[in-house]
Amino acid sequence: MKYYLIVGEASGDLHASRLMQYIQRYDDDAQFRFFGGDNMSAVGGTRIRHYNELAYMGFVPVLLHLPTILSNMKMCKEDIARWRPDAVILVDYPGFNLKIAKYVKKQLAATLQPSPKVFYYISPKIWAWKEWRIHAIKRDVDKLFSILPFEKDFYEKKHHYPIHYVGNPTAEEVASFRHSYHETFQEFCRRHSLEQKPIIALLAGSRRQEIKDNLPAMIEAAKRFEDYQLVLAGAPSIDDAYYEQYIRGTRVHLIKNETYPLLTHSTAALVTSGTATLETALLDVPQVVCYETPVPCLIRFAFNHVIKVKYISLVNLIADREVVPEMLADRFRVYDIANELYRILPGQQGREQMLQGYQTVRERLGSLIAPDNAARLMVRFLSPSAPAQQD
Repeated sequence: MKYYLIVGEASGDLHASRLMQYIQRYDDDAQFRFFGGDNMSAVGGTRIRHYNELAYMGFVPVLLHLPTILSNMKMCKEDIARWRPDAVILVDYPGFNLKIAKYVKKQLAATLQPSPKVFYYISPKIWAWKEWRIHAIKRDVDKLFSILPFEKDFYEKKHHYPIHYVGNPTAEEVASFRHSYHETFQEFCRRHSLEQKPIIALLAGSRRQEIKDNLPAMIEAAKRFEDYQLVLAGAPSIDDAYYEQYIRGTRVHLIKNETYPLLTHSTAALVTSGTATLETALLDVPQVVCYETPVPCLIRFAFNHVIKVKYISLVNLIADREVVPEMLADRFRVYDIANELYRILPGQQGREQMLQGYQTVRERLGSLIAPDNAARLMVRFLSPSAPAQQD
């Protein structure tokens, strides 16, 4: 079978690469073509565009890069039509991917028979906002594979759209890492020329705009704790020079492509909202979530009256309570971030409470291996005679 995958950021590249590996287990003839990253390229197939050329966030960046975005969209549609895949697998990134789904179902299906199946792996977070996208999903997506347990009620009970909860890939990836990683704290510090003193990790996001918005305040809050060394987790898609403008003249060390090892040896972390908050929790590192927004009072109003969820971090959404503090909008102040960071350091009451909350998150995620389950189901839907696990 031929599989065309589309991802728009680093976490999607990682999750999609794992999915591809499991698809190969159940489909000996699997061929891949994709918009993705280095992890997917390592599995095999043909990369058409790197996600670096797709990942723009915020109104102004999107507007400034609109010609590039539209060009990539056109190229993607034409490439799908030429290659004639059996399945188009969309991974998160709804602004781009839902348009591709509509193209496959409306335009391509009219000229290409049989038309590709549209699978959505890591469903769009429409439960937070843009809930109206459910209409496009019902119309254009053949099968949706969820990685968050609370999404099943949202889609099936509220919108009567059946989905498949396959487990959480981050939980499986972290568990696999913890099983295989044995480097000591001293060895880690020596390898990276760090001091032999405790670490506060800074995870400022994987996009330039996120880093610009959050990293300066993170550094300002964390530098008050002089008994700790500050280590920044560099995203693979961001060049060192971009980080340098923010960490020059500070005591922040940059380590790239080793977020899990860094977190393993960290005492606490400041984390921009996203998958990183869940990774940090599953590695048992107490954290403060930091997310700067424009017009903070307006954002707070939106949270109270427009946005459909109470939290922005996956940790709190899964636990359905505030396990980790969210310094968002009008709470995004250096002094308050530093206070919350102090509360989760060793010997402080907030630390143990947070670690207990992490256990709730683990229990709700369960032990399913998400990419394995998703791959089995996808292969079964494409070829009914193939083995599959019931969801």
